[in-house]
Amino acid sequence: MKYEVIIYWSEEDQVFIAEVPELPGCAADGGSKTDALANVERVAQEWIETAKSLNHEVPAPKGRLLFA
Repeated sequence: MKYEVIIYWSEEDQVFIAEVPELPGCAADGGSKTDALANVERVAQEWIETAKSLNHEVPAPKGRLLFA
């Protein structure tokens, strides 16, 4: 997967959260960073497949995003 993934710890949920900012709503969790990454890669693939099946545009990966 070529999309940027942000992984962080959720104190509230007691899990690692992995998000793909370029794919709105695409996130997953896991008990470890590795698990969260593996889960979000699967979810991102499903996100892309669903978008394509609905004839929605799939954004091209931009790589590292910059935040102000």
